[in-house]
Amino acid sequence: MLGLLLFTGVSFTACEQAKQQAQEQANQVMNRTNDEVQKVINDLGLVYVEEGAQTVITYDEVNAAQQAWCNALVKIGELKESGGDYKAYANEVLSTAYNYDSGKVFFKPTLAYGDQTFRNDKKGALAYFIGGDPDYPNDKGFALTPWVKARYDNAGANNEGIQIYGSIAITMGNVWVTGKDGKEVMVDKTFVFKKGKDGKLRIIVHKSALPYTPTTK
Repeated sequence: MLGLLLFTGVSFTACEQAKQQAQEQANQVMNRTNDEVQKVINDLGLVYVEEGAQTVITYDEVNAAQQAWCNALVKIGELKESGGDYKAYANEVLSTAYNYDSGKVFFKPTLAYGDQTFRNDKKGALAYFIGGDPDYPNDKGFALTPWVKARYDNAGANNEGIQIYGSIAITMGNVWVTGKDGKEVMVDKTFVFKKGKDGKLRIIVHKSALPYTPTTK
């Protein structure tokens, strides 16, 4: 009987040790996985924010940022028309509305093509908006048209065209710009916003294109 008890005690201890070792191995795998995920997040310049944290983006902030972009586009043209320093203002917009001064921005504007379709730096974006850069000879300055009005509308209703993931927000919809002649032009627009440590939203992806119109026979 005593031998049975001793054997049972040894078996129980061995099982506990095996269970503990398995748990330690699982924790090591989990920690390694978390470290790898965090490294990817850091490399991309993203910030993961738990739901409910103070730095989570809100729908109101996203809508305000989109309207601010529209207003800035119009103001660049207004400054050019009135003899103001539109170049300095455009540069300021790229610093405050976009993430160029803090990290990467993917910028694909509407009227760009060939090897300059995608702009990977602030210089390329500035050239698109105000022109005058010999490195981008095809850019005449989209913001200098000038546009007298600009508005946006995300796809769907009730903010369905906005996705929020902590400190990252994605929008999909249209922007309408109106020229002096009253004609309105619509473009398809996708923005990705990142909320910085200062609480401000900045664009990290700007994708714009004219709507597709199939040819009729």
